[in-house]
Amino acid sequence: MSVYFTKDHEWISVDGDSATVGITAFAQEQLGDVVFVELPEIGKSLDKGAEAAVVESVKAASEVYAPVSGEVVEVNSALEGEPGKVNADAEGAGWFIKLKLADKSQLDGLMDEAAYKTFVAEQH
Repeated sequence: MSVYFTKDHEWISVDGDSATVGITAFAQEQLGDVVFVELPEIGKSLDKGAEAAVVESVKAASEVYAPVSGEVVEVNSALEGEPGKVNADAEGAGWFIKLKLADKSQLDGLMDEAAYKTFVAEQH
């Protein structure tokens, strides 16, 4: 299983042609307490860079973008009742969607964990 990161602070964990997407621990820290998560419909096709979900915190509402193109095959419906899971475990139980990948080559433009940590450090 490989994990990649975007400059918009999403992570994507890839296993075969299936991928799990969420926001990074850094992103949830910046947002503060998450109070609401809006998830897409199962079966929706997302283009790379398209809005995949919305996360609202006490500070702001932010879009979560699809790191790659694919079809939504599962959503983390637990977040609807417990949006705080995003704060508690952003890169684990706080995942947002699972995608069936449309084009694995799109992963090539994403960062690995070391590159993402450098990116975050350079932003602050």
